[in-house]
Parts: sequence; C-alpha cells; structure tokens
Amino acid sequence: MKQRIYYIITVLLLTTVFTLNAQEVIPISKEEVLHIVSEKNIDLKISEEEFKQARADYRQTNAVFLPNITVSHTGMATTNPLMAFGSKLNQEILTQNDFNPDLLNDPSQIENFATKLEIQQPLLNLDGFYQRKAAKSKMEATALKKERTSEYLEFEVEKAYMQLQLAYKAVEVLEKALKAANANKKLADDNFKQGYLQRADVLKVEVRVTEVKNQLQTAKSNVKNASDYLSFLLNDASYVVYLPSDSLTVTNFQMAKESISESRPDIKAMALATNAYKAVNKADKMSFLPKLNAFGSYELYDDEIFQTGAKGYLFGAQLSWDIFQGSKRFAKAQKSKAEYEKSKLQYTQYVAKSNLELNKAKRLFIDAKNKLDLTTLALQQYQESLRIITNRFKEGLEKTSDLLLAETNYAQKQLEYYQTIFEYNYAQSYLKFLTKE
Repeated sequence: MKQRIYYIITVLLLTTVFTLNAQEVIPISKEEVLHIVSEKNIDLKISEEEFKQARADYRQTNAVFLPNITVSHTGMATTNPLMAFGSKLNQEILTQNDFNPDLLNDPSQIENFATKLEIQQPLLNLDGFYQRKAAKSKMEATALKKERTSEYLEFEVEKAYMQLQLAYKAVEVLEKALKAANANKKLADDNFKQGYLQRADVLKVEVRVTEVKNQLQTAKSNVKNASDYLSFLLNDASYVVYLPSDSLTVTNFQMAKESISESRPDIKAMALATNAYKAVNKADKMSFLPKLNAFGSYELYDDEIFQTGAKGYLFGAQLSWDIFQGSKRFAKAQKSKAEYEKSKLQYTQYVAKSNLELNKAKRLFIDAKNKLDLTTLALQQYQESLRIITNRFKEGLEKTSDLLLAETNYAQKQLEYYQTIFEYNYAQSYLKFLTKE
C-alpha cells in the first residue's frame, strides 16, 4: 500500500515538473528588463499622465495674462418699443418719422442681426498670479514624482530579478540534492539486497527522496511566480517563464552619501507641494484686493443676416472690489492656511521617516554582511562533513540516518547561503535607492 501511494505521488510530481518545463523559457538580462520597463510599465505611464494633467492645470493659468476673446452673431425680431428704437439706432436707419409718438409707443416689427467681437484683458489680478505660482509648483512636483517612480521601478526590477535568480539557484541546489538522494537510494537498495541494511533504513531514504522532490517542485513554482511578477512589471500578458542571463552572485557598491539628501526627487516634490499650499494661501489673501480688467467690443448691425450695414465699438476698464462675500473668503483663507501648515509638518515627518528608513537599512546591510560571512564558512563546513560521511557510509561505517541528516543539512545550508546573498544584494540596492539624489 505504501509503495502504491509513493508511486502515485511520484507520477503527479513528475507530471507537474514536465508541464512547467514544457512552457516557453525566455533568457533575459537585467538591462533588457530595465529597458522594457522604462517603455511599457503601467505605473510609469500613469505618472506620465498625471504630469500631463498637472501641466494642463498650469497652462490654464495663462488666463491671468492672456485675453478672453469671443465672437457672436445674434438675430432677433421684436415689437418692444425700447428694443425696436434701439435696434434702428444701432442699424443707423433712424429717421425723423420714427420720433412720432404713435410709432414710438406701438412700433412695427423690426429685425435686428448683430455680429459682436468682444475682448476682455486682465490687467491686475494678484490672486491669479499666486494661483499660477501654485499650479507651477504642483506641475514641478508631479515631474519629480514621475522621476522617483522611475527610480523605484529600477529598484523593484533589481529585487524581482534577484528573486528570479534565487529561485533558479534553489532549483539547481535541489536538483543536485535529488540526484544525490537517488544515488543514495540505489546504494541503500543494493545494501538491503545484500543484507547490510534493514527495510526501515531503505524507507528513510525513500522518504528523503520524496521530500527533496516536493521541495524541488516548490522551487520550480517559485520560478514561475518570480517570472509572473517580472511579466507584471514588463506589462507582458503572455506570462512566460524567464531565465536570467547571469547567476546570483555577491555584488558590492560604494555608498555615495551617508544621509538622506533633500535633493532626492520625492523629498523635493514634498517641498514643492508645501510651496504650492503656501501660494494658494497667498492667493486667498490677495482675493480681498480689487481686480483691474480692460474690455472692448466691435459690433456690426443690420436688418439682414450676416450683413454689416452699421458698426460701432466700445472699450474701457473696470476696477472691481468684492467687499464682503458672506465671510466665505475668510473661511477659505483659514482653510488654505491650515493646509499649508499641515504640509510643512508632513514634509518634516517625511524627511524624518526617510532618515529612519536609512538607519534601518544600514543596520540591515551590516547584519546581512555578517550573516553572509558566517554562512559562507558554515557551508564549507557542511560540505566537508557530507563528503566524509558519504565516504564512510559507502564503507558501511556510518548509519543511514547520519547520511540523510548530513545531506539535509548541506542542502539547507546551500539554500540559506543563496538566500543570504539575495538579502545582502537587496540591502545594497535599498541603500542605493534611499541615498539617490
């Protein structure tokens, strides 16, 4: 019964492995991933659209300087005494008879068609100037946010690529472990047939083979998971299996700065956002001041459509001052002042949190370095121990349980070693990301 269950499990595992291996495997380098991400990643496209939106908002503030020009053509018919008299006057067709009281009080229907060109030119709108300044700060902050998004994706690509490398390393280690386990199983079977081992020892070896197969299948699933995440970053819906063109190795870098730089794009963006809130508050305060605007129009009149029998123009300037709007402006200025003070506190908090993250990342890097040194020595020790025990087992001088334990420890230590390399490289990449200017 046990042998039948073992056979069924083995068949299922091999079927899954063959299915994974049958998928298309595409070699890819980290440079290729970075290039494709810079062109196709959705987060970058979203940040680009956000920048365009902020730029459009800024361009709308050109209305503070540029004129507002409208053209209209209006047609009407009326017997209203005032409108009829005014229409004849505009058309320059008024005669002496039109002053007859009977005609003035009860005029005949008159048609009037007017073509008008109107221009409104802002001259002095101080609140609009500060609103434009706020929009510009927001646009610049959005551009920096886009830049930081690109830097974050570069960091995320490095992490995802290292995860893929680590997954393949795990597969490599476990395939070697499975090969060794199968060799030991064959040796155990031969010793059992010769009467050197008991059936219980053979079953232990078979259990070890099954455990390694299960671990290998999990490692291959991790390869697929890492490839899927890479496909997500690349905006690739095919979700193929990627193969890194280079292996996971220890990398080193020289950290340029030991502290967070205020010129880092996201921190500069926070500062610009604070400036934008400050400008909005200034604009709300300036709304209490009067506004000066010029205006003018050129008008064409006739009793037939699209004709120009008479013409005239008008121009002037208007100084307007909203004295009181039911305390609405006071409340609006108070709100923008609170938003400005809040943004200053958020900036201070963000910088402090960034420095906190940097200190934490430094300790993480030191811990990873120490762990890498220790794991390297331990791996060498377990490798030598396995070699000695394997040779003694072949000579019948070691128990099966000791060999299995040595094999397990060595495989685990190999996986731990590559995991530590990943943690060490990741800590370096994170430090590089945090200290980038």
